[in-house]
Order: sequence, then C-alpha cells, then structure tokens
Amino acid sequence: MAPRSVSRRHASALETLSLTVEEEFVPIFEQALMCACETVGIFEADDEQKYWRIEGVKDIGYKEDELDNALSVARILTGCNADLHRESTEAEGWLARTYESFPEQEVGKRFTIRGTHLHRADNRSRLTITLDAGIAFGSGEHGSTRGCIRALEMVSYRKPQNILDMGCGSGILAMAAAKLLHQPVLAVDIEPWSVRTAKSNARLNGQGNLIDCRFGNGWNTDAVRSKGPYNLVFANILARPLCRMAKSLALNLAPDGTAILAGLLYSQANMVLAAHRRQGLILERILREGDWATLILRRRG
Repeated sequence: MAPRSVSRRHASALETLSLTVEEEFVPIFEQALMCACETVGIFEADDEQKYWRIEGVKDIGYKEDELDNALSVARILTGCNADLHRESTEAEGWLARTYESFPEQEVGKRFTIRGTHLHRADNRSRLTITLDAGIAFGSGEHGSTRGCIRALEMVSYRKPQNILDMGCGSGILAMAAAKLLHQPVLAVDIEPWSVRTAKSNARLNGQGNLIDCRFGNGWNTDAVRSKGPYNLVFANILARPLCRMAKSLALNLAPDGTAILAGLLYSQANMVLAAHRRQGLILERILREGDWATLILRRRG
C-alpha cells in the first residue's frame, strides 16, 4: 500500500515509527499515527497478508501527547497491544528524495500524473492530474490506484452521471472521473486531513466545482445516503473492509451501475468477489497490477 502524507515540510530531526497489526486493525492504527506523522505507509508483513506493518515519519518530539493518546485509544478499540518501534531518520535531503520518487507517470491510455515540483509543459494528448509530491497516497504510483484509473477508462463509455469515490484519499480517482466524464463526483473519507487534501487537489486541478469532498463514515455518511443510488462507485480501500461493505454497496448501486473495487491483493480477489456475488453483483473483469487486483463489478438492471 502506498504511503499517505500530510504537507508539513520543514523537519529538522525525523524519526520513523512502526508497528505491526492484523489487517482489520490497520485503519484504526493508521489514523492514530496520522495525528503526528509526516507520512504514513502500509506494507505487507507476512506472505499470507494477515499482518501489515504501518510506518510513519515525524519530527522528533512533535505531538507526542497526541500520539500516545491516539495509540491508547486504538489499543482499547482493537484489543491489539501492538508495540511501537522508533528509529532515527536522516532529515537532510528527505524532501529531495520525495521529489525523486515521484516522477511524471503515464497511467492507462488517457492520464498523466505530475507532481507540483515538475516544471514542464503538460502532455496535451493526455489528461493531466497534478498532485503535491508530499501527498504520496493516491499519487498514481500504487498498483491499486493505477488499476482503478484503467478500469475507469474501460467503463467510461457508459457515461455514468452519479459518481461516488468512497475513501477518496488524495482525491485522485474523483479527479480522474471528473476530468474524463465531466460529471460531478462525491468524494468521502473518514479522515479529515484526507478531505482537506482532496479539496485542495480538486481546486489545484480546476475541478473544485465538480468534486464535493465530505468527511464521513463510509455508507453511514448523510451525504452518501442522500445522493444515491450511484451509477459508478470507486472503493479503493482494503480487502476485509470491502467485504464488510458489500451489502451497503449493492443497496446503493443503481441498476446497471458499476463498482470499481481495489486495495486488495490478487490473492484476495476471490474472497472479495464472493462477498459481492452474494449481494447479487456480477464480475465483469479483473485487472492486475503487480500483486494488486482491481475488480469491475456491475449490478444487474
């Protein structure tokens, strides 16, 4: 899983924090680290993908009380007493390395993803999405994001008019849909900083009038319930949360509506697919980007 990042810039001394938890606890501990960390990343910790390592980079001494409180709450909520490990991180050149790791990239047949640090003319033959290099989650580098954009291109001929990006992160999928389809998109995330980032990116890309960014708890969000049913839904999260949300997705998907699901390993595709087939959705296609899978599902008319 690619890292998520906030936009604080001027670290003098950094440290890397890490802990390992079961997949179902990842969102809670990830959110705990985000209260203090410059960037948070999620990585597989074992071959069976049952455990995930969460890493965060922060200024030494920054928001220690908030971090301790957030981790205490996470441990109480999950019953998981994950140990936090700390390691000093070289501050000099950190931002430069971030820039180097975020080159311009072409995704699918239609899109180019560019960092704000790149100063050259856009590729006029492609739709360009510009992102801050410090906002690494949803930057187009990760296989799940690339798979979603490829899937969007494949289903764009249906011209969906009511679109939802569930768990929007940087807002990259909402922006891709708005740019390609010229339709409004509701973008929702459970993390307030993600909502702020998505709003900022939408304005940066001239899509502020089409993308409605909201803070909320998944399908329980008032705006999500009131604006459905949806012709197109993106959900680029994790495999088990996707399974738990299958019934809500099916209930909020319009007849002949399309769902693009990602954030799952190829080895987890059958598990996620089975949960959605039980709700009456049918598989149209599985896309593969390295170890990651993207499912294109459809509700029967």
